[in-house]
Amino acid sequence: MFETRDGKIDSTAGRHTLAEILSQPQCWKDSLTTLHESGQLAEIARRFGNTVEWLFVGCGSSYYISLVAAASWTAITGQRARAVPASEILLYSELTLAASDKVVAVLISRSGKTSEVVRAAEFFRSRKIATIAISCAPQQPLEHAASTAIILSQADEQSMAMTRSFTSMLLAVQSLAATVAGKTEILEALRQLPAAAERSFSGVPERLEHFVARHRFEDYVCLGQGPFYGLAFEAVLKLTEMSCSYGQAFHTLEFRHGPKSIVAPETLVIFLLSEASYQAEIEVLEEIKGLNATTVAISSKAEPRARAAADLFIEFPFDLPEIVRATAYIFVPQLIALYTGLKKGLNPDAPRNLSRVVMLDDESIPQPAVL
Repeated sequence: MFETRDGKIDSTAGRHTLAEILSQPQCWKDSLTTLHESGQLAEIARRFGNTVEWLFVGCGSSYYISLVAAASWTAITGQRARAVPASEILLYSELTLAASDKVVAVLISRSGKTSEVVRAAEFFRSRKIATIAISCAPQQPLEHAASTAIILSQADEQSMAMTRSFTSMLLAVQSLAATVAGKTEILEALRQLPAAAERSFSGVPERLEHFVARHRFEDYVCLGQGPFYGLAFEAVLKLTEMSCSYGQAFHTLEFRHGPKSIVAPETLVIFLLSEASYQAEIEVLEEIKGLNATTVAISSKAEPRARAAADLFIEFPFDLPEIVRATAYIFVPQLIALYTGLKKGLNPDAPRNLSRVVMLDDESIPQPAVL
């Protein structure tokens, strides 16, 4: 527990966010079970399985889901996939849709009411482009505007920042990809993930709370390659939302090319270490630690070099494909963001200047550009 700036203990701040972060393994299990038992994924795969290109669209955290979803989709299915912010669809449709053939757009919004995403769905409908809505709220405008919808009601949240809704909607996309591709081994890995995560998450919140209590940082950076790149952006967004801290995300190896100039002992650099490019990323971790940054490394294996170069090392030893395992890594920065906000005397359940849903009046919503 952290004291606020006036020295008083606030026992209620962040309680919803913490509960929602910790509930993720059970939420994943419930959401994926409901999806598979409904037969909905198989029906969507039957309707859209021959699609040439998949376009993932969202705003904020939902756009970062889209980044990871696009990487996951290509990795699992071999099909072309891209992530685009909803505003780009509306303002630069001639760029985002150029040369697209047999495209399906997947529109992601926790609330199903995000103005730009709903308007993008309407734009796609006007162009006779099929759409799949992914949301946590039934009977909302996005569901009505889309060709079909996946609704994960169990994953919705009371708090403002997306945590379990982010991971649950991402796993739903991966499950759909595996269904489209007929990858039964990925579907089985997704079924195993909740139990594996529950075991590995044990004790991690306490370690992270202690770590945050002992340090004070001025800058935050999260690094990741491949599917971890979108997760890195989501990590720093959680820090920004929950703790009013400034953070940046980069491809791990890109951090060397200029951004490392900010590194100092008061810089926290979080590494989401991949399996595919592990050796190259370890070299960056060692280099950044040599510049006196404070480092957190999250990995699937407790390799000595990584442990030696990390001030805090979190191991998630899931014997699962990396594309499935990656989603669980966001658990660590979610908690760092929460505890950092509490340390600053803030309430992560209700970040300042933010609303749970961005809804604009009609005049404020960008109008789709004419091709």
